Amino acid sequence: MASFFKFFLTLALLVLVMGSTNAQLSTNFYANTCKNLLPTVKSVVQSAVSKEARMGASLLRLFFHDCFVNGCDGSVLLDDTSSFTGEKNAVPNRNSARGFEVIDNIKSAVEKACPGAVSCADILAITARDSVVLLGGPSWEVKLGRRDARTASQSAANSGIPPPTSNLNQLTSRFNALGLSNKDLVALAGGHTIGQARCTSFRAHIYNETNIDASFARTRQGNCPRANGTGDNNLAPLDLQTPTSFDNNYFKNLVNRKGLLHSDQQLFNGGSTDSQVRAYSNNPSTFSSDFVAGMIKMGDISPLTGSRGEIRKNCRRVN
Repeated sequence: MASFFKFFLTLALLVLVMGSTNAQLSTNFYANTCKNLLPTVKSVVQSAVSKEARMGASLLRLFFHDCFVNGCDGSVLLDDTSSFTGEKNAVPNRNSARGFEVIDNIKSAVEKACPGAVSCADILAITARDSVVLLGGPSWEVKLGRRDARTASQSAANSGIPPPTSNLNQLTSRFNALGLSNKDLVALAGGHTIGQARCTSFRAHIYNETNIDASFARTRQGNCPRANGTGDNNLAPLDLQTPTSFDNNYFKNLVNRKGLLHSDQQLFNGGSTDSQVRAYSNNPSTFSSDFVAGMIKMGDISPLTGSRGEIRKNCRRVN
């Protein structure tokens, strides 16, 4: 009887431990520990986006770049130190990822309201949603309960974030590997309805490729010289029609062969995703609902929950 009791106790403890590491994300995770979390975050995001509309796109992109590297764990926010290499200087992020100061400001405001309660990973997830909404896009309830990584991986960032040179096969393979469908890929690519890209990201597309509207290519060439190393950081809007409005014009651009990046135009280039791009170009509400579904799925990629990871005091360094 004693041995049975011992076995039962061991089993109960095992279930408890497993439960603490595999806890589920939920939309009311901070209901008791940080009741004013959402308005606190939104206020800082609103201030940043009103100063610079492009910041909304930059904050959305930070969430993508976080989730695509070992899951949504706040690793993208960690600074390099003499003994630690983070992800900020990986190729997809160097001279490109931005908005870290806004995240710092949000974290400071949240720490004042609820010290030690809310992870930087969750702040990124909420901030992405708020940015989309403030630029005219759809809203959704953000699932919360992620904890922060104590590690980061520059090599995983280099290999895991699809570059702008990606072809359709490479894009679908990477998204599928993370549990995201081809439908999610096209919907989430619609995040390029806002934001800017650097000349170095689209130079080859506007000079060397044929699946691009000729007048559009000439327009973009005006601010992006052909020679590498010249004007590399010059910016152009990813959506030439409404670069600071979250809408479906990105897909209309693709149908008209006016995608800025090679990887954008790959979604409408005689392949399996053409029909979905065309559908979104004609139906903004379908795009909005599929984008929301994709964002929720992306936010579920490999979170640290329960007792794994930590709640960072400063998003730029581990405790």
